[in-house]
Amino acid sequence: MYELLSEENHHYIEKARHIADTHIRPVAAELDRDQTYPWEIVRAMQKENMMGVWIPKEYGGRGAGVLNLCLVVEELSRACGAVGVAYAVNALGSFPIIVGGSEEQKKKFLPEIAEGRKLIAFALSETDAGSDAGALQTKAELVDGEYVVNGAKKWNTNGGAADLYTVYASTRPDRGTRGITAIMAEKGTPGFEIGYEEDKMGIRAVSVHELYFENCRLPEANRLGEEGKGFGNAMMTLDRARPGVAAQAVGLAQGALDLAVMRAKEDQYGRPALAHQQAMQFKLADMATRVEAARQLVYTAARALDAGVKNISKLSAMCKLMATDTAMQVCTDAIDFYEEWGMLRTEPIEKFMRDAKITQIYEGTNQVQRLVVARSLLKEYSS
Repeated sequence: MYELLSEENHHYIEKARHIADTHIRPVAAELDRDQTYPWEIVRAMQKENMMGVWIPKEYGGRGAGVLNLCLVVEELSRACGAVGVAYAVNALGSFPIIVGGSEEQKKKFLPEIAEGRKLIAFALSETDAGSDAGALQTKAELVDGEYVVNGAKKWNTNGGAADLYTVYASTRPDRGTRGITAIMAEKGTPGFEIGYEEDKMGIRAVSVHELYFENCRLPEANRLGEEGKGFGNAMMTLDRARPGVAAQAVGLAQGALDLAVMRAKEDQYGRPALAHQQAMQFKLADMATRVEAARQLVYTAARALDAGVKNISKLSAMCKLMATDTAMQVCTDAIDFYEEWGMLRTEPIEKFMRDAKITQIYEGTNQVQRLVVARSLLKEYSS
């Protein structure tokens, strides 16, 4: 319930809602149709000092934590899921610096991200290393104080728009996950190229690119943490970032519910409005209940992160799992209120369903989330 949120929380909700109403909703369909990156919306977020909500104040951010990040993502996604993730992925890309970077690295990279002067992407997945991130094939060899990187990354959200990239590469292939290292890369570095842009079903306004590394030399000073500790850095990052994807899903589900309720109250071409039918009332009730349950689980996970709870993996996976499954179910149910019209691109509801599907897949498929939850439970009951 919004009534339980603080004054600061409402401040961020109101600012994000204003941006959504003023800058996002009028162009969401156009951005989706043309697969155009929302630069004007990014500039509006910069102007409102909203780009670094989660980044600590000592590094130029707002220091407002994960809960406020989730509240902003939810409101943006309620208008457009692509814009929501274009914003949220800057948290995904910068969390590796926050949790694993040195003081010097934090001072170097985080202020520009916090101000929105530079966007950042998270380069972990590969064509043959998606859910099994430990199987990545990109290599990095330390030569004369520089890491020579060779390989390719897949599914890089903000890939074409970003200036900074958190890249995970194997420095010791013989050691598996214990040989993975996190290294910061900057756009324009020789040997680093932005590759193919994916033509996506949903979240079309955010750029998703392949990244190519061919004898790309990155300074040893750009390594985040110790060599071989990159896999742990990535997992800690995902634990912190998954509530953001879950918030995107809650926003999509709420936006679809908004449309369904408005549609239900309309007269249906001479027939009584669907809101008069008990079956449709029950459907709305179930949709609203699922949305609120998912929202509260997301807020709980975010609060736990802000409170410094260490063992967050299970709760983070739970909120991502529930919220994204809820988004897909609610967006699909909302289509029913539009009947045949719900299949048309002229109606906004079909975009919500397309945008919702990816939330069940990225930042760990929901099958992976179930594994995380189940393994955590089994470990708890064996102790």
